[in-house]
Amino acid sequence: MLDRAGVFKQGDVATTDWKRKLSRWKLWALLATLVTSLLTALGASNDTVIQVTGVIGAFGVVIAYILAEAYVDGKSTDSTTPDDPE
Repeated sequence: MLDRAGVFKQGDVATTDWKRKLSRWKLWALLATLVTSLLTALGASNDTVIQVTGVIGAFGVVIAYILAEAYVDGKSTDSTTPDDPE
């Protein structure tokens, strides 16, 4: 069972739903902001900061796309039922 925090409750063990968390834009925005802030604080050039932010955004898009396609493929497999002529 999945609770509101994205954690599966399996008996006494709670495991995080990483697929769901990695597909969230909030995570990628947070990561890009954190890295941008650190690079700026460490004195990196503007070009470097822009390139790193672009790479992080690209990874976020690719991971979200892959997870969304996997979800759609899984749902289409679940909904496939044999024809039952009656």
